[in-house]
Amino acid sequence: MPSTIRFLAPDEACSYLPGRMARMEYEFVASMTADRYAGLMIAGWRRFGSVLFRPRCRHCDACRSLRVDAQRFRPNRSQSRNRRRNEGVMALEIGPPRVTPERLDLYQRFHDHRAGTRGWREREVDPAAYRESFVSNPIPTEEWAYRIDGRLVGLGLVDALPVGLSAIYFVHDPDESRRAPGTWNVLSLLEETRRRGLPHLYLGYWVADCLSLAYKANFRPHEVLGPDGAWRPAGP
Repeated sequence: MPSTIRFLAPDEACSYLPGRMARMEYEFVASMTADRYAGLMIAGWRRFGSVLFRPRCRHCDACRSLRVDAQRFRPNRSQSRNRRRNEGVMALEIGPPRVTPERLDLYQRFHDHRAGTRGWREREVDPAAYRESFVSNPIPTEEWAYRIDGRLVGLGLVDALPVGLSAIYFVHDPDESRRAPGTWNVLSLLEETRRRGLPHLYLGYWVADCLSLAYKANFRPHEVLGPDGAWRPAGP
């Protein structure tokens, strides 16, 4: 059984909802099975590299895990337009995560853009940190690379688990924002989840009042994880 370290972090300013305090529980793992992580994810945990985490806030439960029923999903009008706009244009390559100059450049430009438009904290990309967060994973992870005419315009990290696909992180070229690459990535994930015969696409935490996370509820039908640990249908 691999050794793990689990601890509850001190309260800190919430990165999703201004003016609120957040508290996270963390677990560091060197390795684990896909089955074990699937069980933790269903219980509300997420991961970034070898760090597992979940919210344990004292006075707030706004962060809810959200999963989409891939077998019953039907795109709305906006999502159908996105599909027509990008299908046959954005080529997808699925492979193992890697550190390359073009990947580091895309990550940096995406975060610089979000720092200027949404007030994200500025950060400088570091190859070692990128490798630790996206390449050195405790379970097998897929990299979804999107290209237009050979140019890298989107990059996602995905866990392929027995219970479904799990979207870890996604960045895109700010110059291609009109194509809504994030929406196209989720549509592609849903199609592949269905093709593999898996029930759900896990999109991580949904926060209704956070612009960067609220979009997840646009993919229906979906379920959210309640404070009691039960998954329930949500939305109309």
